[in-house]
Amino acid sequence: MDAGLIGSDTSLLLVDDDAPFLRRLARAMEARGFSVEIAESVAEGIAKTKIRPPKHAVIDLRLTDGSGLDVIEAIRACRDDTRIIMLTGYGNIATAVNAVKLGAVDYLAKPADADDIFAALVQRAGEKAEPPENPMSADRVRWEHIQRVYEMCERNVSETARRLNMHRRTLQRILAKRAPK
Repeated sequence: MDAGLIGSDTSLLLVDDDAPFLRRLARAMEARGFSVEIAESVAEGIAKTKIRPPKHAVIDLRLTDGSGLDVIEAIRACRDDTRIIMLTGYGNIATAVNAVKLGAVDYLAKPADADDIFAALVQRAGEKAEPPENPMSADRVRWEHIQRVYEMCERNVSETARRLNMHRRTLQRILAKRAPK
């Protein structure tokens, strides 16, 4: 279908612990011309990467056995031309920056549909993504800042609270909630 956009190496590794989503996405990507491998954990993703490093990868950030960032590192150790998309329901700027530093080319927040993921996988160098129709709210910007400081403090709640001049319990409540829209 879209093989001309994909290139000659159609290998795609999908890593996500949400099995129904993973199966739907795998079917959608196969319909678009990819040769899909799936993994439901960090360990399985790393193992499949060592056997056959993919040309394309879509990796969830939070998996049951760890972070998808570990899978990115494993892919980059085997192959440096892989187009990696980080996909997460817990998106924040700090993890997006970290994912890009490790080698991801894009970072999509769930729920992302197959068309968005495909577009990110085949986007050519120099092409610019469309700006978002709904920019972040002030609450979301605040949440992103807290997440960035939390990541800088290596996920130490007490140190993060001290740096933000915030009570530790208040910070814990904020961290326990999902990101605002």
